[in-house]
Amino acid sequence: MKTRNTDYILGSVFLALTIAFIIISMTNKPFFDWVFERHHNQWSWYLRPLFLIPFCYFAYKKSFAGMMISLFALFTSMFWFPKPEIVSDQVITFLEFEKSYLYDSWDLNKILLTLTIPISLSALGLAFWKRSLMMGIAVLAFMATGKMIWSIQQAGESGTSILVPAIIGLIICCTILYFGFKRLERKK
Repeated sequence: MKTRNTDYILGSVFLALTIAFIIISMTNKPFFDWVFERHHNQWSWYLRPLFLIPFCYFAYKKSFAGMMISLFALFTSMFWFPKPEIVSDQVITFLEFEKSYLYDSWDLNKILLTLTIPISLSALGLAFWKRSLMMGIAVLAFMATGKMIWSIQQAGESGTSILVPAIIGLIICCTILYFGFKRLERKK
């Protein structure tokens, strides 16, 4: 019982840190700009989806703390890499679109669309918490496909800049999750 309480307390701390990061990013324009300068480094685009692997692993192990630490790492990894010296025009255009999208006015449609992020992350966590590999992979595919469709539909040609990182991330995540899940199930 004590271990479960510690898990929830630690998880709650990292959930609060993630929410604080999002709030600070959205309310402090200089910080937001600093984060996005580093997010131009496409290594973060390839790294970020990989944090869904430990997120799913910890959901499988029923560790709320592990899941929340993974989410904190996923969100903050936007600025882990240095600002790149050379950036393609397509990446610059796409990230400028994302920045203006986030800072433009918010209506009901934008709020509902944004709510798909915590809903899909909750569904992903629940799928692995309930030990449903196929449901988890389906949610992961839905998340990646949704991001790609939204990016192209909203940002046009520049939105295609996320296709390669998103597809590679999806393939790597699904492959590792599939074989990792099978291995964990064999050990039981």
